[in-house]
Amino acid sequence: MGSNGFLKFRQKMQKAALREFGKNIYPLWGNQNAKIVSISQAPSLSVIKYQKPFFDKSGQRLRREWYKVSDEVFYNPDNFYFTAIGKAFPGKNKKGGDNKPDYNWANRWLKKELSFLSPKLFLVVGRVAAEFFFPKKDFTELVFADQELNGKPAIVLPHPSPVNIKWFKDHPDFEKKRLPVIRKYIHLSLK
Repeated sequence: MGSNGFLKFRQKMQKAALREFGKNIYPLWGNQNAKIVSISQAPSLSVIKYQKPFFDKSGQRLRREWYKVSDEVFYNPDNFYFTAIGKAFPGKNKKGGDNKPDYNWANRWLKKELSFLSPKLFLVVGRVAAEFFFPKKDFTELVFADQELNGKPAIVLPHPSPVNIKWFKDHPDFEKKRLPVIRKYIHLSLK
């Protein structure tokens, strides 16, 4: 689909998000032809404040430790396109994590948004995003195997948040064995 149609769609989606959620919405980040599309749960308060995706401690871990890319590479809109299941901060739950975003938004807008994109690689970050795209599959199995989304390779990652420390302790092979494979996919996609 043409870039004109994509730009019109993004403007329409942004207006709808402003109407529905007010000014505290996920920033639009990335170009239609970005090499990698990253789909996460919803923006954190830091992301909303600074209007940059993954502009928090979780993002630092993602960029520097997991992907091993510079901020310049990560925030280059020709490299990464960022979107989320929810376009607004969903609030905190009793355990200290974020509430799940409402899937209604994603059903109405996200699938259409993704139809305009044709990346080399999809990164699905976090359990909530994984459940949206792969509802009947075990999360850990998704993380440790290559997936496909819209006919393209897709990698499911746990969210890098410290809230997920138990998952990382229970799955040490993620950082030892799976992460080097994921990093290779990312670096190849960025070429």
